[in-house]
Amino acid sequence: MIDNDTKRLSRLTAILTQLQTKRLITATELADRFSVSVRTIYRDIRALEQGGVPIVTEEGKGYSLLEGYRLPPIMFTETEANALITAEQLVLKNKDASFVKEYSEAIGKIKAVLRHHDKESANLLAERVLFSHNVENDRTSTHLSALQLALTRYSLSQIDYYSPDSNETTKRTVEPFALLSTQENWLLVAWCRLRKAFRTFRLDRIRSLTILHEQFEPHKITLKEYFEISQKNS
Repeated sequence: MIDNDTKRLSRLTAILTQLQTKRLITATELADRFSVSVRTIYRDIRALEQGGVPIVTEEGKGYSLLEGYRLPPIMFTETEANALITAEQLVLKNKDASFVKEYSEAIGKIKAVLRHHDKESANLLAERVLFSHNVENDRTSTHLSALQLALTRYSLSQIDYYSPDSNETTKRTVEPFALLSTQENWLLVAWCRLRKAFRTFRLDRIRSLTILHEQFEPHKITLKEYFEISQKNS
């Protein structure tokens, strides 16, 4: 009985985490994830609601947390903390300064909720993990964080873009579509209103960036479909 109660408590906590990280999630998705019946998930959702968690049910769509509700800090296991610390060392080698700054601040908040023993272990691991690329810690762009917001908010963006082929800088109004990472640079895939087509822009060649207040209509294709179209046209 105690073992079952422990499992249920663990599952309830995990369901809360899922609700916070996804806008909508169905009972079937939760049942598959935790290898229980849909009826068990219904009981879990009722238990969370009775415990004061404001869960919104959208008929035929799924569950979500009430807008603005935030969970208290969640404790990480030692292996989860190690995964985050390892990712931090990889991020520190990134060439976009804004991304490094935002991730470093986020990981600082995560470290603040680690238990003392886990914090010591995380610090030790950080000293013993090394990534060999970008050994000079070069920072070649500062626009990634702003473009991430522009992409998710469908905000038109204006860039001054330098082309080494023509040795010219042109002003473009673009609709951010995707962000790609290579070993050397971050790339922005966007619909260019000047060229009336999708174009790829290297972030280190963007001389200036302005996120406009105007929004654009989301593109109907997925990133996978974009790659398929690109391969056909190449």
